[in-house]
Amino acid sequence: MSIAPSSAPVSKGPTSQSSEASPAPRRPALSPSRAGDYRQCPLLYRFRAIDKIPEKATKAQVKGTVVHAALESLFALPTDQRDKARALDLVAPSWETILRNSPELEELLDGDDDREKFLNEAGKLVASYYQLEDPTRFDARACELRIEAELDNGVLLRGFVDRIDVAPTGEVRIVDYKTGRAPGEAMESKALFQMKFYALMLLRTRQIVPAQLRLLYLASETVLMYAPDEAELLRFERTLSAMWSAILTAGATGDFRPKPGRLCNWCDHKALCPSFGGTPPPYPGWPESPRENAQQGER
Repeated sequence: MSIAPSSAPVSKGPTSQSSEASPAPRRPALSPSRAGDYRQCPLLYRFRAIDKIPEKATKAQVKGTVVHAALESLFALPTDQRDKARALDLVAPSWETILRNSPELEELLDGDDDREKFLNEAGKLVASYYQLEDPTRFDARACELRIEAELDNGVLLRGFVDRIDVAPTGEVRIVDYKTGRAPGEAMESKALFQMKFYALMLLRTRQIVPAQLRLLYLASETVLMYAPDEAELLRFERTLSAMWSAILTAGATGDFRPKPGRLCNWCDHKALCPSFGGTPPPYPGWPESPRENAQQGER
């Protein structure tokens, strides 16, 4: 099998447009995060995927981004240079790179002492990674890989995979880094939803069922592993297709209903939610007509 390395751009089909042509609108797609939003609350999906209402990044989210960037940079090094000390040295430069691209994130930190604490916490998560794997003993086939797959009924899936490993014998492993703690047994299925999403995309784009889905929970130094089979992924595909059909139906009318739950207290859009006395902004309309395009959503 062939999987593009992390340093190479991933082609998503022919590109016959000239450089002078206006860029085509990005075709919406269903991603693990947006699918998770819709499962949690259809109105939250609308606010994020259709209204695109800005949300303020949290320190925990940005810390996770720093850790992911440091681990991606780590795997770009030769195997004999991937020791823990080198990994820790990558934390501060990763933060600086993120800050150059998004300077507003500096407001999350209150001075030099808070910055030092933030980087130390990110460093501890990177150090914890070494309790779960030894990156000097293998090479990743791809890191931070953008992947898309179109299902038979036209639903476009899109996602970013943290890492893909391929064994010498050909088995494929999908790896995802989590900077939080491992969930309890009751929440494991929710945690695996994202991984099954990636596994289905690999099945559809490369006709491969991954031998292992591997979630690395750095805060608790815990590994969650799962071995999917093709029949299970095909059932999951039907679940996503049904979800997309429901999204398109709601998109045609704007009827994205709130689904109150225990996560509402952490929602940035609580003030706009009818369940809490708020009023959503006027519905802007579905990005494209559901009758003309049965393939939409977004990361």
